[in-house]
Amino acid sequence: MNPPHLDTLQLLALAAALGWASGLRAFLVMFAVGAAGMAGWVQLPAGLQMLASPVAVGITGFLAFLEFVGDKIPGVDSLLDFISTLLRIPAGAVLAASVFGLDHTFVAALAAAAGGSLAAVSHGTKLSTRAAINTSPEPFSNVGASFGEDALVLGGLWLAWLHPVLFFIALALVLVVMVWLARKSFHFVRGLLGRMVRMFSGRPEPEPKSAPGVTDVPYRDKT
Repeated sequence: MNPPHLDTLQLLALAAALGWASGLRAFLVMFAVGAAGMAGWVQLPAGLQMLASPVAVGITGFLAFLEFVGDKIPGVDSLLDFISTLLRIPAGAVLAASVFGLDHTFVAALAAAAGGSLAAVSHGTKLSTRAAINTSPEPFSNVGASFGEDALVLGGLWLAWLHPVLFFIALALVLVVMVWLARKSFHFVRGLLGRMVRMFSGRPEPEPKSAPGVTDVPYRDKT
């Protein structure tokens, strides 16, 4: 039995899911979508059906495996994240636009803009938080974060296909958390880099600022 065709809400949810998830795992997204379509589990829009060919599934599966392994090695993951900036954001835009195809040019353009923006948010959060996690000497938090991202990607795609309303609610909550994490991680990494620069350049640490309205009173010996 063929899976049912996607309605408009499911198409919107799928476009958002593809854009957002591509910022975390671009190759895993392409492989999961292609494999699900090839197996007949889901009905892919026309613009995504090329991912369901055996050749495309094989290539994206191999790249997803390399991405999966490299993302769990401290240091290597941050290098991959930095390099993948040129891939994940455009991939999110292209995949989101492909949901609607060339028959809906204006809607596809809007989907591309939204998908690229969602990919930028998720990729920026991943890049900054994983850089902060890599300052820890133990690798378990790194591996745990990587497996958590894998689960988020696959869970988000599943939810978008089967429960689009719940997906949009979950996406809104996840985006709030991501923005908060990105800000916290960015300030932490920026402070760490600043301390490293001062340490290697021999510059002293800046003195803490006095509280407003408090002035330093020199000590006088009354004896």
